Amino acid sequence: MLNGRPRQRDDVLFHLRTRSPHELWLVIVDASASTRRRQALSDAKGLLAQLFDDAYRQRARLALLTASGHVPKWQVQGLKASAGLRDWLDGLGAGGGTPLLAALGEAGRWLAARQKRFPAEQQRLLLVTDGRLKDWSMLPALECPGLLIDIERGPIRLGRSKVLATQLQAQYRHIDDME
Repeated sequence: MLNGRPRQRDDVLFHLRTRSPHELWLVIVDASASTRRRQALSDAKGLLAQLFDDAYRQRARLALLTASGHVPKWQVQGLKASAGLRDWLDGLGAGGGTPLLAALGEAGRWLAARQKRFPAEQQRLLLVTDGRLKDWSMLPALECPGLLIDIERGPIRLGRSKVLATQLQAQYRHIDDME
């Protein structure tokens, strides 16, 4: 273009903007009674607050699943990050059992259905847990890259989160090693 005037035919043709595919961050939070020990869940809340801010700035979509009590519970499913998540995070408490295996199964089914609806969407998993599960033999396959944040603290650590991360084919980080 020369001073706003088209010089060739291509200058006047409509060009569709290319957008990068949306990102979906699936966050599974283990809020069982064992996560109350040594401020593990409190520290995880700080990490989650930062994650929600990052998701908002990057315009990522969030799915949030809480594993506490007897059954996992969806808080958000594929919505853009918003300030309302802060209220949920402030009220998050720990208690009850660890339905983490049920949460992983639910998450696997939900991700598979979502992938069919939005094939270009980039999905990522963040699992926050202390790994204190009684037993697991079969884990669902989650077809997306994942990161497990281990929040287990104390003088005696069982180290089950490392094993869980390996079996889920997810990266492993301890919360104390996070920046």
